[in-house]
Amino acid sequence: MGYAHPTAVFRQFSPVLSTDLLAFYRRVSQAPLTVVDVETTGHRPTVGRVIEVSVLQATLADGIQHQQTHLVNPQVPVPDMITRFTGISQAMVDHAPFAETVWHQYLPLLNTGVLTAHNLSFDYAFLRAEFGHQGINFSRSPIEQFCTVILARLMLPDLPSRSLPDLVQHFQFPVGQSHRAEADTIACWLLAKHLLTEVQNESDESLLARFVKQWLPLGDAALILGCSGKQARSRLEKAGVSPRFVGRHRTPMYQRGAVERVVLETAEPIQLSWL
Repeated sequence: MGYAHPTAVFRQFSPVLSTDLLAFYRRVSQAPLTVVDVETTGHRPTVGRVIEVSVLQATLADGIQHQQTHLVNPQVPVPDMITRFTGISQAMVDHAPFAETVWHQYLPLLNTGVLTAHNLSFDYAFLRAEFGHQGINFSRSPIEQFCTVILARLMLPDLPSRSLPDLVQHFQFPVGQSHRAEADTIACWLLAKHLLTEVQNESDESLLARFVKQWLPLGDAALILGCSGKQARSRLEKAGVSPRFVGRHRTPMYQRGAVERVVLETAEPIQLSWL
């Protein structure tokens, strides 16, 4: 797994209000999930390659039904930094099957269920790139994609970190070494199961009360408001919404509930046809 902005999956559906997200996650909680994790030679799919992949299929009703994991021979060097981070060495992938063999085997799995990952935009970009190397246009609709980072930020707004290793520690999930595809896929499934079970069992009022506590960077606030970052900052200031500043760079963060009030006070919510 890696790090990329997780809200990209929703960008064409602005504004994304809490009520919209709640309807989406209630639907996802009833659907079969295809959980995926990839380990790679770097963070950019334009130049990096996948060196390990794991896919797990499960539902909340029946649990895990299938999982398979493969090392992949990327036919490029594995950087020492990646070996230190993942434990995957050059010698390990040199004896692994080539990408063409692996990806043709995984395509049927990845084309079923709701594609799920922690920081899905990272894994999805690498999946598309790897299938692209095989001449295959791999694409899943945004309504068939589920990023557990986004849901964790909504459901767990008070936690200092929603990284997968930190969430594994927080919930004491019984999984193996982080930054290996099999363990991270199981961890992602356990997180999805935990959060989606709460989505199924809690009332709308209780869930929405949790959602609105989320702190958003300006870019996400602008997404909800349906305007540029500069325009969003101006609109929020005029509405009396003040940010809190976090981190060494004092990044401004806005609470979701306050941002959504500005939307509801200034315009009719857009009805999303995908719900």
